[in-house]
Amino acid sequence: MKTFFTYPALLLFIFFFQSCKSKTKSETEITVEEKIPVKPYNTYKDAITFKTLSMEFMGPDSIPSGWNTFKYMNRSNEAHFILLDKYPSGKTIEDCEKEIVPVFDKGMDLINEGNAEAGFAEFGKLPEWFPQIIFTGGSGLIAAGQTSITTVNLEPGYYIMECYMKMPNGKFHNAMGMLKSLVVADEVSGEVEPEADVEITLSNEGGIVLNDSLLKGQTVFKVTFQDQKIHENFVQTDVHLAEISAEVNLDSLEAWMNWANPKGLITPVPAGVKFLGGLQEMPAGKHGYFTADLRPGRYVLISEVPASKSKNLLKVFEVSD
Repeated sequence: MKTFFTYPALLLFIFFFQSCKSKTKSETEITVEEKIPVKPYNTYKDAITFKTLSMEFMGPDSIPSGWNTFKYMNRSNEAHFILLDKYPSGKTIEDCEKEIVPVFDKGMDLINEGNAEAGFAEFGKLPEWFPQIIFTGGSGLIAAGQTSITTVNLEPGYYIMECYMKMPNGKFHNAMGMLKSLVVADEVSGEVEPEADVEITLSNEGGIVLNDSLLKGQTVFKVTFQDQKIHENFVQTDVHLAEISAEVNLDSLEAWMNWANPKGLITPVPAGVKFLGGLQEMPAGKHGYFTADLRPGRYVLISEVPASKSKNLLKVFEVSD
């Protein structure tokens, strides 16, 4: 679960959950300009590597501050992601496991049982320091057997890596062990920002806006969070990239991306959808990068929020031979 709740909003969520429906709007197509990148293919061999075999994050316990590129190798049999949570001073993974995970676990159980009001009331038991957690990006959803590349700028501090996808029984992955502490040291990495091929701006008014034509082949996306907001499901704006078949129902995919839906973010992912990474939410004014290979096919950029189409946070495009 993302640590996204603000206490004054908890009561409002019950209303939104029961009454807010996605507005119908045709998908927005993105123009793709066929180009061959002039730069050589980057293997990111010097990236900081994390790996998942089942329900864990295997990798270093400490990294330098500043710009860092993460190579996340998902070698499990289901989709995962990495959200980087910067914890307030003095709080650790033990506090998370004791004061946060059980609250979300019980709340989701109640929601899955059909008692949404009691489930969201349970979140009122979160600790008072909970809203001090800062989201600092991380890998978007990545399919089983695939590898994501994400570059973010991290300040020194204590972080927790988490995935809150859901098991088929509705249990969050972080309750099953997908939590890892990560210390970001004062020592600076010295890494520089990558050269972007495509720039994406995320905003409340414009949604997903691409400022460049898309590239065929290995593509570095720069994502700038022009502003930020908490949506009806208390998730902030992020962006995920997926290759999709022609048969994929975008309304079903939109509903699946909403964790508050009992069937949302649950294994398996919708048929015909192959997630290729993206960038988790960051504060307003911040930016980060993700890299993906765009091969011939149909793709979608989508945010993990309710009614993403009506908010211009769902964009479809095609890459041809």
